Amino acid sequence: MNLPADFIERTQSLLGKEWLDFRDALEQHAPVSIRTHRETISKSENIVPWCESGLYLDRRPSFTFDPLFHAGQYYVQEASSMFISQIIKQYADTNIRVLDLCAAPGGKSTLIADLLDEDSLLVSNEVIRSRANILSENIMKWGKANTIVSNNDPSQLGKLSGFFDIILVDAPCSGEGMFRKDPDSISEWSVANVKLCKERQQRILADIWPALKSGGILIYSTCTYNLDENESNVQWIANELGADILNVETQSEWGISPSFVDGVTAYRFFPHRTQGEGFFCAALRKTSEESEYRSSKKSKSNKNKKVKEDIPPQYKDYLLNKESFTFYPKGNAWNAFPSSLYQDLQAIAAHINVISEGICLGEMKGKDLIPDQSLALSDMLNTESFATVEVDWLSAIAYLRKEALVLDNQPKGYILLKYKGVPLGFVKNIGNRANNLYPQEWRIRSSNIPQEEVSVIV
Repeated sequence: MNLPADFIERTQSLLGKEWLDFRDALEQHAPVSIRTHRETISKSENIVPWCESGLYLDRRPSFTFDPLFHAGQYYVQEASSMFISQIIKQYADTNIRVLDLCAAPGGKSTLIADLLDEDSLLVSNEVIRSRANILSENIMKWGKANTIVSNNDPSQLGKLSGFFDIILVDAPCSGEGMFRKDPDSISEWSVANVKLCKERQQRILADIWPALKSGGILIYSTCTYNLDENESNVQWIANELGADILNVETQSEWGISPSFVDGVTAYRFFPHRTQGEGFFCAALRKTSEESEYRSSKKSKSNKNKKVKEDIPPQYKDYLLNKESFTFYPKGNAWNAFPSSLYQDLQAIAAHINVISEGICLGEMKGKDLIPDQSLALSDMLNTESFATVEVDWLSAIAYLRKEALVLDNQPKGYILLKYKGVPLGFVKNIGNRANNLYPQEWRIRSSNIPQEEVSVIV
């Protein structure tokens, strides 16, 4: 690996005698890890030690051709970044509001979603629209109803003064920790770019700071090694914005390195010490005063008006615990959102650009509701509301490629396909064939279908 001379000099000064071990680790293949959802991992030496739902794999399979990947049964996530779970478990309470500010493609958001109680709200934001769409897809696959995906600049979200209890800023950085996974990041690295990243990170932090309530928790992370984007920024947050730096419980056998700066508590992941990529993380508690959020009587839309629930009642039966949801129209579609959080949704939608939220039940065509993929993958799907068909691997791949299927001896109408007992999506059976309702933009485009079934988790 041809590393920049300035990077070698700067990182060698940090690591000292460990530099050679670090350099050798960068020449090795990056570990492959996933985090499971709706599954229990049996006790195994391959579990990521700081995340009980994380699992190391001995090789990188073709995830594209595993239907359970598309069904949201697991997320392919770098192991070091799963450390966020330790902070959430230690400092998160119940009935809270959490913002993942720079959330795409969704690894940390789906991790957080699994750790929140059903009365807590997660807002996953991404400033770049194309990446926000990918984020929305991954959040939808994870199936949690108490989530909102937004596409906004931090300065716009910052106007929600004192709204959030926890904010994660996984800041755009110079990407030093991704050198062995992304060779292009090496050629893009420079000392000047490190400086630009540091300044951009501080602008992002300053913009979003008002949205964190007093006493709230900021989680700051990067995938880089240098002091400028890491300890220096944590010290800047504490001194300039007003915060106390917090301790996070760890175990020595995890191999996590401490901060390089006295007075700054932080957690560093180096590839020669931990089984993962480069990662930096710190937690802070806001001490500066912030006015608590109060919803404005004036709104940019009519979304604060009482919802007229005129959805045909049979469609409410598509959800488990339907009494706990508010049903409302969104264009030609019908959505459902937890009633306990619906006022929060109204407040957020009045101020920022919401891409998706809660559960989309489907789109109305005349008196018919075409069930949506969001419903198929939701944790709250009432499978008893639909005829179901179990499909084999090849049929599942055909479905995910959005090919037409033939379902023999099945009733006409909407049918929920399952693979290994897991909901995969809907088709409309019309007799001689079944029209595929899988989202066009989600379809598998590759035609290089493996000869053997791909199965990552049992």
